[in-house]
Amino acid sequence: MLIIKRGEKESIDKLLKRFKRKVRETRLIKDIRKGKEFIKPSEKRRKEIQKATYKQKEDRRRNKNF
Repeated sequence: MLIIKRGEKESIDKLLKRFKRKVRETRLIKDIRKGKEFIKPSEKRRKEIQKATYKQKEDRRRNKNF
């Protein structure tokens, strides 16, 4: 739970902006969405492998251009 204290002369708009920034920085929304559904360990591993191969391809492509 995030706690944001309001300054004396701080407007609600600025307070809301600070709250949104804090949520983004702490990746709170991402964690909440991740917990909504169960993902099997084999699916997690497969996604990690796919992500790693994609990154390797991107690195090779970038290095090839230089």
